[in-house]
This record gives sequence, C-alpha cells and structure tokens, in this order.
Amino acid sequence: MAKRKPLAVYTDAEVLARLKGELRHWRLDKGSLCRTYRTCGWKGTTMAVNAIAHLAEMAWHHPELRATYPAVEVRLDTHEAGGITDRDFDLAAKIESLLQWRPAKEGGALEGTPAEPAHAYLVYDD
Repeated sequence: MAKRKPLAVYTDAEVLARLKGELRHWRLDKGSLCRTYRTCGWKGTTMAVNAIAHLAEMAWHHPELRATYPAVEVRLDTHEAGGITDRDFDLAAKIESLLQWRPAKEGGALEGTPAEPAHAYLVYDD
C-alpha cells in the first residue's frame, strides 16, 4: 500500500471553530471529534454501527465506536498524525449526512420510515 500523504493537525481552537457549522452536534473530547447518536434500541444501534462501518471501510479511516442499547458514540482522530485532521472532518460529515438523512423531508419518491415507534430506529436532530 502506498504511503499516505501527511496531513496537518488542527489546533483545538480550529476544531471548535469548524464544529460550529455543519457538524454542530459533534464535540471535541480529549483530542477526538465525538458524536453520540441516540437510537430507539438495539436494532437502531446495530444499523447505525453497520452504516458507519461501511463508510469507514470505504474511506479507509476507522473511528472508535461504542455501541450501547440506546446509543452509538463515534470518536474520530488520525492516530498517525497525532490529532484531528481533514480525514476526521470529512468522515464525520459523511457519517452525519448518512445517519441524519430523512428522505421524507426531501419531497422525492422515497418516503422514509413510518412515524410509528415500532419502525423508528434513530432519534433525529430537528
């Protein structure tokens, strides 16, 4: 495998400034970008973990995941760089986009999951 190009590490102040935009539900915690997604139970947790795992494998950048019955915590940092880099922000944005996608809000042919609690699997940020 070809050696990866070194990436610049963001300072804490730079990270906090970037988190005010599209990643406003993410936080800086002990040198990592972190986000906790609330789920509606184990089914939602496993579905979210699998979706994140797919993105991470495709990106070849793997987060730390903590899966519990009602939540999934995602922690991103670039170990080889010793901090948070563009890789972390880019993967965080992909994860956020996928997990917060609500087809019904787009107005297209896809309706999304029914509103009944039996079908819910993620608690969305509105």
